[in-house]
Amino acid sequence: MQDSTLKPALKPALNSTQDAVKPASAAVGAALLCVLSMSSVQFGAALSAPTMAAYGSLSTTWLRLCWAALVLAILVRPRLLTYSRSRWLAAGVLGAAMAGMTLCFFAALQRIPLGLAVAIDFLGPLAVATFAVRRARALLWPALAIAGVVLLSRDRAGWIGEPLGVLLAGAAALGWGTYIVLMKKIGTVFDGLEGLSVSLIAAAVVATPFGLADSGIHIAAGQIAATAGLALLVPLLPYALEMVALRHMPAASFGILMSVEPAIGALAGFIVLHQPMGVMQAVGTLLVVAASVGAVVAAR
Repeated sequence: MQDSTLKPALKPALNSTQDAVKPASAAVGAALLCVLSMSSVQFGAALSAPTMAAYGSLSTTWLRLCWAALVLAILVRPRLLTYSRSRWLAAGVLGAAMAGMTLCFFAALQRIPLGLAVAIDFLGPLAVATFAVRRARALLWPALAIAGVVLLSRDRAGWIGEPLGVLLAGAAALGWGTYIVLMKKIGTVFDGLEGLSVSLIAAAVVATPFGLADSGIHIAAGQIAATAGLALLVPLLPYALEMVALRHMPAASFGILMSVEPAIGALAGFIVLHQPMGVMQAVGTLLVVAASVGAVVAAR
């Protein structure tokens, strides 16, 4: 009798416990997808080094964008003939930002270590997050990030890499920040992933003159095959993983997780490219990650 009385009373509690477990497990799964996405980006960038050294960074990046645009267009099938001039303009501007960001970032990788390039590149999203906070103390985060970049830029022998590489990484940061702002516009004028697909097509078109100037008309079959695989690692797989992750976690939590990317970049450079990571580089990486987390938390 007592058991039959307790079971109906316990049922709502059991149901609520199960309902709480499901979102928790979904959040853990989404966090793992974010880690996989960041790892794909950074190890994909590291694995690009031999292909870029053999064929050039600009042509390799151009072909990577072409592959990504082609595959996504096949999957999404954007209705190209139905778009208005304003939609094409929005997609074109975003595509130009994507092309500039990608070309500059991979050109920087040929001149400075991966960890340093990623840390400088992350100043773009950090600036966007900082501008969203209207308090003077928010200036602490970019100052902390700049200090981390300075530490990443030096070792016992002095400054690391070429000044041109630092400038290219800075240009990539500007492109990334612009990309984040423009993506909001694209999301309001296109359905689903059509905006991303059209923007990738525009990015491939914008990158074409740079790619052809780097490789010429004749493109090696080995480069075409290599860039097909590299396009899978960056950007196709990360876009898919991040899209699924964002369905199961808040945008602020997503931003905090993505701020670990400079550390993953430094780790990928150390493992794949055997780029040294001393105490100064480790501290610099931690400062950039802390600044990114702080800026995202302050903007919530």
